Amino acid sequence: MLNQFSRTQLLLGQEGIQKLQQSRVAVFGIGGVGGYAVEALVRSGVGTLALIDDDRVCLTNLNRQLHATRKTVGKYKVDAAEERVHEINPNCTVHTYKTFFMPQTAEEFDFSQYDYIIDAIDTVTGKLALITRAQAAGTPIISSMGAGNKLDPTAFEVADIYSTSVCPLAKVMRRECRKRGIQSLKVVYSKELPIRPLEDMSISCRQHCICPPGTARKCTERRDIPGSTAFVPSVVGLIIAGEVVKDLARV
Repeated sequence: MLNQFSRTQLLLGQEGIQKLQQSRVAVFGIGGVGGYAVEALVRSGVGTLALIDDDRVCLTNLNRQLHATRKTVGKYKVDAAEERVHEINPNCTVHTYKTFFMPQTAEEFDFSQYDYIIDAIDTVTGKLALITRAQAAGTPIISSMGAGNKLDPTAFEVADIYSTSVCPLAKVMRRECRKRGIQSLKVVYSKELPIRPLEDMSISCRQHCICPPGTARKCTERRDIPGSTAFVPSVVGLIIAGEVVKDLARV
């Protein structure tokens, strides 16, 4: 019967679509990368999504985050993303968690209940805790490396963490994964050398913070505020979603 997933079914087959509809995917980090991953997953027919992020939509998110519009500024990102998911597929089950994932909050999640985990968070400590927990539960995970301060969306590729190079975040993750005995980790990364952002205080969040009231972690508290574009994080998110869909549907 013709439905909204018919074009996808032409490539994945009915069995592949059924596997996706029965799948549960957790997306940690609903920003520039995670938001586009969520978009592709729901449009592919994934039946259950867990969205984890404690941040609110900020005006500076409009340049790259899919669920960020003038209408959603100030809303929790997971709430804005959930609303968009249900506009696309009302039958998709969505669980939202207004949580900043760190080792201290890891106990809130049962990683064995997911069929796949997407790591789209931007702290090394959080990434390592997430990867360790996912692998201990035997749940597949794919991790986003650095997408900020990049301009070439064609430079991203899928690789094992130990096959990466150039990317500063991947370098740190290789070292820390090795320390923890993590033998393999699927990642999306780029060999493009990061660009140093301009130090322009006239447009800097450090001088002109516009975080919505109630924001727990403001940009002014970050060590570095990266530059970003509409076309780099989106590509990373779509690549990640593509890997998840192919793995779940076993294409």
